[in-house]
Amino acid sequence: MPESTREPTKKPARTPIKEHFQLKETIVTLAAYDPSHIEAAKKAIRTHRAFLETYILSDPYFQLTLEPYECPKNAPEVVRRMIKAGNTMGIGPMSAVAGTISALAVEAMVKAGAKYAIVDNGGDIALINDRPVVVGIYAGQSPIKNLGLIFEPRDSITGVCTSAGTVGPSISFGMADAAAVFSDDVSLADAAATALGNEVGTGKESVEASFKAVKGIPGIKGALVIQGEYIGMWGELPKITRADVRHEYITKA
Repeated sequence: MPESTREPTKKPARTPIKEHFQLKETIVTLAAYDPSHIEAAKKAIRTHRAFLETYILSDPYFQLTLEPYECPKNAPEVVRRMIKAGNTMGIGPMSAVAGTISALAVEAMVKAGAKYAIVDNGGDIALINDRPVVVGIYAGQSPIKNLGLIFEPRDSITGVCTSAGTVGPSISFGMADAAAVFSDDVSLADAAATALGNEVGTGKESVEASFKAVKGIPGIKGALVIQGEYIGMWGELPKITRADVRHEYITKA
C-alpha cells in the first residue's frame, strides 16, 4: 500500500500508574498517567495537611466540634473549604476533611498537566478522567455487593464521597452500610455523605427518608444509600455496572 494511503498506527492505550501513599492519618490511593502528577498530589497533600495541622493547634475546637463553625478571615484554603461544606450541611468542618484533601490533590495534578487523575482518600474520591472509570461501592456485610458506577470521560473535577455507620473508623450516627453523595464540589460531597449517613437507620422506610438530608442542597447531584438488603437512590447518578469490589481493594483510612 502506498505511504500516502497507509492507515495510521494506533497508539497503545496508556496504562495509569497507581500508588499507595500515607501521611499520618491520611491514607490515599493515587492514580495518573505520569509519575510527576503523582508527585504533585503528594506535595499538595503534605502542604495542605501542614496548614490544617497548624490551624488545629491554634484552635483545637475546630477538630472536635460537630456543629457549624465560624470561618476566620485568615483561615487557609483547606480550612475554608471544610468550614463551608460543613456549615452547608449543618455539621462540623471535619466532616469534609478527606474530600477536601482529595480535591486539592487532584487540582494540583491538573495544574501539573494531568487529564487523568484520581485521589481516593478512604472512600472520598476526587477525579478527572479522559477515559471511563468504574468506581466500586463497598458496603461491608450488606448482601448488595459488586456494585460499580461508571464515570464517563470529563474535563473537570468531580467527586464521590462515602460514609458508613457499619464500615470504617469515621464518626457516623447512622446504620448505613454505604451512603454515597455525588457533587462537583468534593468537600460538599464529603460533608453531605456524613449528613446522609447520619440519617440512615434500619429498614426500607429509613433508607427512603434519609435523602431529606441532601435534597434541595445546591451543588449536590445525587446520592445512594445501602442498608442491609435495601438500596435507595436519589437525583442524578452515574450508570450502574457490576464491579469486582473486595475489602482488600479499598483505600482504608
